[in-house]
Amino acid sequence: MTATETLTLLHPGDAGYDEARTVWNAMVDRHPAAIARCRSTAEVAAAVRYARANQLEIAVRCGGHSIAGLAVPEGGLMIDLTPMGAVEVDPGAKVARVQGGALLGDLDREAQKYGLATTAGNVSHTGVGGLTLGGGMGWLARQFGLACDNVISYELVTADGEVVTASATENPHLFWGLRGGGGNFGIVTEFEFRLHHIGTRAIVAAFTYPIADAFPVLRAWRDLNASAPRQATFTASLNAEQVTVGFVWVGEPGNPDALLEAFRAFGTATSETVEELSYLTLQTREDSIQGHRYRRYWKGHYFKALPDDAIRALLRNPGIGASLQAYGGAISDVPDDDSAFSHRDTLFEFVTAARWEDPADDEDRIATVRAYAATLEQYAGGAYFNMMNGDSIGRAFPPAKLARLTTLKTIWDQTNVFHLNQNIKPAG
Repeated sequence: MTATETLTLLHPGDAGYDEARTVWNAMVDRHPAAIARCRSTAEVAAAVRYARANQLEIAVRCGGHSIAGLAVPEGGLMIDLTPMGAVEVDPGAKVARVQGGALLGDLDREAQKYGLATTAGNVSHTGVGGLTLGGGMGWLARQFGLACDNVISYELVTADGEVVTASATENPHLFWGLRGGGGNFGIVTEFEFRLHHIGTRAIVAAFTYPIADAFPVLRAWRDLNASAPRQATFTASLNAEQVTVGFVWVGEPGNPDALLEAFRAFGTATSETVEELSYLTLQTREDSIQGHRYRRYWKGHYFKALPDDAIRALLRNPGIGASLQAYGGAISDVPDDDSAFSHRDTLFEFVTAARWEDPADDEDRIATVRAYAATLEQYAGGAYFNMMNGDSIGRAFPPAKLARLTTLKTIWDQTNVFHLNQNIKPAG
């Protein structure tokens, strides 16, 4: 991973400019003054210095999956990390060195050559950087912790264009903040991850019931989750017609037969699917669903409990879809004070989302998502940093932890150079 000070800039009208400014949410149509296509840490540092010298607002792009399109500044400098996608795996040490522009699919493919993996999200074209800095939930989290729990060290370009390392022994306070505090403290140009042997296979089980049967099914699903093996991550989705409950099983031992029988005891499903597939297929199976041509909006909550009244509120569904995914296991094993990431006592993450293609539908779709999410607020206990969309930053962090993050932000980015994110404002 060589370094060079040469800075490649794209401007409006240049070949590749429009492609580089296009991100996952088709609602985002902003025009940076320039796009720096960075190939090394030195170029990222040069881009930060260039932006500051020219008084340009900075945004950072990797996978471009921010629902608010925060990677694209209007009239500012987009620092595009996508040319920095290298992944180097040391199978003996079970360690991966991952450049800041790599996508989850890049990391998964290289690690799986050796039957290894670390916690990553569910869509392969998501950026490693954005996912990890916000926490990083995935199918392996109940076994091995969040993505941020598996980072050994970060290489970071600061607001002054300097390069530092953060680890448990070097800049440990910064290391703490990068584990869940987002892109508030600098631009991460390389991650060092701990890997785990998981083999190469996975099992996905799904049981679908008519919406009339949803209440007892969701109650049984909730209760069974309390004793679920860590290899299993429980999932549920619902719409106006049906509810689907199931689990994703990854890792060894790979025998979920007892769990399957327990699910079958919920009642007579209209359909049952139990699919064995490769881990790489699991990690890409939602890619087409999450394609780049759609306009999108979502809202999310963390549930520390799922009482019967919350299930009833979930089922007062105005026709828009919702999903639940289980936390617990290794996520909650990590002491809360060990990282910026908060709400480790979460039981389930809730998301309601809409996607559409016609701009004329924007107002109606957004209002519907907001209204449905609002009906669940009384049961919420915070929100996932990476799923926040116009929320107060206080939903991601309790007051004491937010105060500590504010102090850290003031030390590393006193003028809030890096503010196009889920922003933690410096003091003063």
